[in-house]
Amino acid sequence: MTIDLPDLSAMEALGVRIAARLEPGDVIALSGDLGTGKTTLARAILSALGHEGEVPSPTYTIIEAYDGLSVPVVHADFYRLEHPSEVEELGLDDYREGAALIAEWPDHAGGFEHEAGCLSIALKKVGEGREAVVTAGDNWQSRWP
Repeated sequence: MTIDLPDLSAMEALGVRIAARLEPGDVIALSGDLGTGKTTLARAILSALGHEGEVPSPTYTIIEAYDGLSVPVVHADFYRLEHPSEVEELGLDDYREGAALIAEWPDHAGGFEHEAGCLSIALKKVGEGREAVVTAGDNWQSRWP
């Protein structure tokens, strides 16, 4: 499914739509070139789940945990990983226990498409806006669109 995102409000609406369907154990895998809106969409999802305040890009910390939301979330940015095996060193599985994962640059972590709870979103620039190509894993089939 392809979704046009002509402006920030459309990106925020997509975040609300995802948050309303998000469950613990899910993965939102965000891919796309630099500047396509991965972190913006992650912020919109977190805000829709009830997070108030700043959502820093986890580019340098790699993992940020958000407890106390309607669904606990781990936001990870795997851009700086040089090899997928580094995910084990980060203890990602421990962070994911009972939480949903928002993964930026999922390919750097070996990908998550094989997980039934994965909603893959490929973002790209289209003119002044963006476009999202959404692929729903098995567990998302009844929840998406």
